[in-house]
Amino acid sequence: MPKPELEFFRPDTLPWEPVAASPTGGAGGAGVSQKILSRDAASGDLTRLLRFEAGVETTEAIVHDFWEEVWILEGELIDLGKRRTFTGGMYACRPPGMVHGPYRVPQGCMTLEIRYRK
Repeated sequence: MPKPELEFFRPDTLPWEPVAASPTGGAGGAGVSQKILSRDAASGDLTRLLRFEAGVETTEAIVHDFWEEVWILEGELIDLGKRRTFTGGMYACRPPGMVHGPYRVPQGCMTLEIRYRK
């Protein structure tokens, strides 16, 4: 089933869910939560808010097999692999296979993330 048709609404009532750490070192684990805005269960395509609490640090580089677009809404992510700091208002478009992370999040961060297969 494709993503649902949704007119403008306030996602305040959607729940924050913990994000489990992935076996490939993906951004997850204690202090990382998501709010799914829309999802296609068949393809895995989704749009979500991703929230990192202050002090989160991931341990490994992240690589996945889908496209990912990320807009940092607030806070900052320090990419330890690239030795760069990315801050609110910055945007990334990552094709499948692009290496990113691991991350340190000293003050907290929230991103809008869109994942899709093609």
